[in-house]
Amino acid sequence: MKTVFTILGLLIATVSFSQTKNLEAQVITQDTKITDLSVSVTVDSAEEVESTFKMKDIKKILSEMEDNGEISFEIICNGDEMSNGTKSTLSYRVNGNANDMKGFLKSIKKIRKAAIKYYDNKE
Repeated sequence: MKTVFTILGLLIATVSFSQTKNLEAQVITQDTKITDLSVSVTVDSAEEVESTFKMKDIKKILSEMEDNGEISFEIICNGDEMSNGTKSTLSYRVNGNANDMKGFLKSIKKIRKAAIKYYDNKE
């Protein structure tokens, strides 16, 4: 019986001393930075092009980019089914750098207009 109490006492002492009494801790937070961004949008009509992305939304995303980050934007336009059973596609892609945001946004506007024009000419 004496052995049982001794083992039980040692177990309780070990468990109580192994618990941390000081619960203060340092929490380090860091800002998340986007260094490379690639966006690819697949659409089926001019209405989808207009509703899927607006220039305001793209500017908001690009404003969080790190300087000198690589940016890629692609729009894939699905077309009609061809004679071999596969869908035709047309894609526009712009690659750029976060340092030239105005030029990159200008290029995105151009490919957005070109995609809308592609669907308008199909009808």
